Amino acid sequence: MQNPNGTILQLYHAGRLAAALRAFESISSSPAPLTAATYAALVAACSRLRSLPQGRRVHRHLVASSSSSSSSPGAQLARNTVLNNHIITMYGRCAAPDSARQVFDEMPAKNPVSWAAVIAALVQNGRAGDALGLFSSMLRSGTAADQFALGSAVRACTQLGDVAAGRQVHAHVLKSERGSDLIVQNALVTMYSKNGLVDDGFMLFERIRDKDLISWGSIIAGFAQQGFEMEALKVFREMIVEGLHHPNEFHFGSVFRACGAAGSWEYGEQIHCLSIKYRLDRDLYAGCSLSDMYARCKKLKSARVAFYRIEAPDLVSWNSIINAYSVEGLLSEALVLFSEMRDSGLRPDGISVRGLLCACVGCDALYHGRLIHSYLVKLGLDGDVSVCNSLLSMYSRCSDLPSAMDVFHEIKDQDVVTWNSILTACAQHNQMEEVLKLFGLLNKREPNLDRISLNNVLSASAELGYFEMVKQVHAYAFKAGLVDDTMLSNSLVDTYAKCGSLDDAMRLFEIMGNNRDVFSWSSLIVGYAQFGYAKEALDLFSRMRSLGIRPNHVSFIGVLTACSRVGFVHEGCYYYSIMEPEYGIVPTREHCSCIIDLLARAGRLTEAAKFIDQMPFDPDIIMWKTLLAASKTHNDMDMGKRAAEGILNIDPSHSAAYVLLCNIYAASGNWNEFARLKKAMRSSGVKKSPGKSWVKLKGEVKVFIVEDRSHPESEEIYTMLELVGMEMIKAGYVPKYSCKHSIVDHIDSDLFNDEMLAEYS
Repeated sequence: MQNPNGTILQLYHAGRLAAALRAFESISSSPAPLTAATYAALVAACSRLRSLPQGRRVHRHLVASSSSSSSSPGAQLARNTVLNNHIITMYGRCAAPDSARQVFDEMPAKNPVSWAAVIAALVQNGRAGDALGLFSSMLRSGTAADQFALGSAVRACTQLGDVAAGRQVHAHVLKSERGSDLIVQNALVTMYSKNGLVDDGFMLFERIRDKDLISWGSIIAGFAQQGFEMEALKVFREMIVEGLHHPNEFHFGSVFRACGAAGSWEYGEQIHCLSIKYRLDRDLYAGCSLSDMYARCKKLKSARVAFYRIEAPDLVSWNSIINAYSVEGLLSEALVLFSEMRDSGLRPDGISVRGLLCACVGCDALYHGRLIHSYLVKLGLDGDVSVCNSLLSMYSRCSDLPSAMDVFHEIKDQDVVTWNSILTACAQHNQMEEVLKLFGLLNKREPNLDRISLNNVLSASAELGYFEMVKQVHAYAFKAGLVDDTMLSNSLVDTYAKCGSLDDAMRLFEIMGNNRDVFSWSSLIVGYAQFGYAKEALDLFSRMRSLGIRPNHVSFIGVLTACSRVGFVHEGCYYYSIMEPEYGIVPTREHCSCIIDLLARAGRLTEAAKFIDQMPFDPDIIMWKTLLAASKTHNDMDMGKRAAEGILNIDPSHSAAYVLLCNIYAASGNWNEFARLKKAMRSSGVKKSPGKSWVKLKGEVKVFIVEDRSHPESEEIYTMLELVGMEMIKAGYVPKYSCKHSIVDHIDSDLFNDEMLAEYS
């Protein structure tokens, strides 16, 4: 090549960047230096192509040409400040911030452009903290920051979410000569808008005289991202009406997101028409946002049409439309789209698979969930913690807890989300013992528990009445600085109360001080009510109202329960009557159950039955059981029979109804009905559900079930129970009924034949 400089420059200026770099490759073995203009063109070509390997080769060639003599032309080029500034910019755009910083540090002479270039390189590559540190060093060195350095410093504050530092940079901008520069102003608008100070951003935006597309785009995006959707649409309309700038794909992307967030598909359709006018509806970015807007507005058919109009949808676009169908539970449609994506040549990623797993809900979807599980293993995504967490949740939603546990134990890098998912799964499937076992492991392996983990453990502790575990959770919350979290404190108060430790519940309640809300008060009121402290519960309710805190439906459940426990019938009926007129709380089934219990406990069974008949909804099993239990207490066979029939009409296999009605007949000596009911139970295959108890032994929770003989030492256990029973009789224990009554009650229903029944008729 006779004149490599001329050839390279000619190719570069013709836009043939790759050809210019190939021309350089042909002469790169020669140590002879090129001209500064040629090196600058080559560095710019690498920068525009984002080609780091070729950029490094150009840089090495420049350094090699300067090594022969300090006075050679090559050496002078290596010290050329302008050329080094280009190299810093190239490294920044090619994602090599450390190399950019090294070139900057080795420069013998730096100018404001050098500082701006290296600060921009750091910001572009997510090194915002280092960028701000370098910006401070520049100011301390006495170098005046230009608009590019100031803009990069503001963008660094945006990345860090550090509004305080951003205000300091803004103050420096106002004192400098660059305060009105558009680059800086746009960066400030973005900084304030993205960090929640949209009003400040909009104020700056309105002061910009010559707004450009970035100015409009920054404030529209800020409004859309911070939940001010209508304001975003209003500013977009002003931009269109002004007519000085044509919106680009980013403006449309922001307003489509605003329409989707607001659920305003009518506005979205109008803007869709406008995007067609500007021929941007097929653009990848705008088209994906358009499809997402329709999906958020539940217009899946339109979302799919908009998606198929995108000229070259990428993986993000496919994931978006797949997720849209998955969120709505349309698994079949999501799988079809997933298949089309694979046929297009794109390789699914973790987001693709997580979207499909999200659609797998219920036992019917378990088969597809297992297929997706096999496929993600084939893709090698089974090592992705977020994918495994979604897989775990899928098995839980599909009621396959054993598989969820298997996935949990196979995850190597378990995070807090993993633990929360498995704890929630166990709690939802009533495996409270497993929750407590897992918490024991969690406390040892993962120090960074969050309130979700602790709330799950508290829920299990309340279910089992496991007071010691509540104390452990409380101690951990205090140590981890989570005790000030109102939600967690409310859970602690509630769990202490459910475990019967009302003093601890009250102590924590008082410590909460100004953090107390209606849930705090309600938890304590219900706790006192359930344990028979009616006066304390009603006093708390009165105190809460005097402080101006409006009670919720749980507060009234506590009050009505308190009245029921001590027989305050008049007071209970009064509180029930003011719920809706004074507080707008429509009585629920729980409130009605409390009133039925209130009347039934007081022996006013006829009024309780009349209340049931007048309810706006059908009575449930709990209501009938309440009436049935009261009928037993007050020996009212007719009402007991009606209540039992009400239960059995809802659930013919409900053993409690049979048992309670049997007890009513036995207590009244009506042995014919007793025998008939026992026979009906046997012929229907109804058996009383076995009782279950828990005890903590050597730090481990042990479970005991009635008639369970699976324990290896069951013979010794039952022998000891018989000895204890004999000692109880010696001590004067007398069964509730006469001997023949108790024998009938304790005979196994499978062995209780008609001849045995006849003996007691």
